[in-house]
Amino acid sequence: MSIKIMSAEEAVRMVESQKTLCCEGFVGAALAEELLIELRNRYLETGSPRNLTLLYAAGQGDGKERGLNHLGEEGLLKRTVGGHWNLAGRLQKLALEERMEAYNIPQGVIAQMYRDIAAGRPTISRIGLQTFVDPRVDGGRLNSVTEEEIVHLLEIDGEEYLKYDHLRLDYAFIRGTYADERGNISMEKECCDLGVLAIAEAVKNCGGTVFVQVEKVVKTGTLDPRYVRIPGMLVDVVVPVKDQKNHMQTFHTQYEPAFSGKAAVSGEEQDTLAAGVRRLIGRRCALELAKDTTVNLGIGMSEIVGAVAWEEGIGQEMTFTIEGGPVGGIAMSGMDFGAMAGPTCIIDQASMFDFYDGGGLDEAFLGMAECDRLGNINVSKFGLRIAGAGGFINISQTSRKVVFCGTFTAKGLEVEARDGRLIIQREGQINKFVKKVHHMTFNSGLARKRKQEILYITERAVFEMTQEGIMLTEIAPGIDLQKDVLDHIEFACAVKTDLKRMDERIFREEKMGIRLD
Repeated sequence: MSIKIMSAEEAVRMVESQKTLCCEGFVGAALAEELLIELRNRYLETGSPRNLTLLYAAGQGDGKERGLNHLGEEGLLKRTVGGHWNLAGRLQKLALEERMEAYNIPQGVIAQMYRDIAAGRPTISRIGLQTFVDPRVDGGRLNSVTEEEIVHLLEIDGEEYLKYDHLRLDYAFIRGTYADERGNISMEKECCDLGVLAIAEAVKNCGGTVFVQVEKVVKTGTLDPRYVRIPGMLVDVVVPVKDQKNHMQTFHTQYEPAFSGKAAVSGEEQDTLAAGVRRLIGRRCALELAKDTTVNLGIGMSEIVGAVAWEEGIGQEMTFTIEGGPVGGIAMSGMDFGAMAGPTCIIDQASMFDFYDGGGLDEAFLGMAECDRLGNINVSKFGLRIAGAGGFINISQTSRKVVFCGTFTAKGLEVEARDGRLIIQREGQINKFVKKVHHMTFNSGLARKRKQEILYITERAVFEMTQEGIMLTEIAPGIDLQKDVLDHIEFACAVKTDLKRMDERIFREEKMGIRLD
């Protein structure tokens, strides 16, 4: 084996135009930030490389400048195939302005695709059927300059599937903790392993070049083989980071031992959650948690559900999972999302999606940007935003119970909880319950066929999916049914005859006492 050890600035000079680059990371976790910075710097200084194709699974960025935002320079990318776009606003801008071909396909499919590319087998999945990914709808295309079909409908034994085209992978930007002198890469300080092994295998078997950013290089023989996730035979270039700010465990935390399982946590260390609409929604969602279940928490509003569970002292009664691989700890939020404090296990991302896709999840809590009369959901594309589906489609199409959660209206909503009642101080300007969703991220018809239990939870109202559409089943104390709910729904919404009041404990300052329940 002959590996090269070089700086990020030297390494990116090896990247040629018209090639395909795949990057791994989860928000800021396990992300090769310094390589991305230097690739952008080289492009701005020399105009090269040009017209790269970018492939990635999980969202990588901070919504501002970091992560994949470094690649948001016109001409650097000609095409992007990504799972979650919301944290990479500069890539969104290129796609919305049609200055780049852009696709969105499910995060789990891309994670599994790396393994398939490595093994030389096709990627065939039920995930994505009857959503915007289906070729009978948009085929995952996000703008009019994106013409090539990369998703195809198949029928096998009378069942419909989607076949996803592969790319020839030329370069990988991935990350580990340490490298030894023979290129073996350990991950002991990372909060998730993601798909680093699968990506390295895929790129190597395509004849490409694998770049790995690490904290430092150590002597051969000093790494514990149980922490080595990428063997040196798969690594071409090792890049010891120059600036530790470009090698943070997450975009919020330089290093927290509990995130990589190096320190135990009990949940008692959690701060009391700040009052606000997120806490109200999280509290109502937490009432849906059941003992001895396996649960996924999505990014955004649904992140708060785990925090409420631990605040209420029931977090240990179910197993929380994050699609990047952590299992059984306290799910972090914000720029720490993707990490768990005190995980009981960390598996690779593709294996987690294998479990999800096969129906292993008992419950999932996911975001909600738009909902229509039938209960279809859009979280992927709305207004001047391409959020992307991320793992949403994998999770929402296979979990036994799905709880969609979000504010009832958007843009400017202000509420206050007082003495067990909800007060709307200022109504949001945008209705989220619309006649027709603008992008089909969740198809309620498919969910009915699969007999999934579906709920829609907001700060003032709860709905459930029925055979005819959605039905209003609960409203908050202090809320006027007509003025505060029905007048902001753009369709005739069914109301349950015995309409309930939401639990008053949600709207009080003290803990709800779910554990006693």
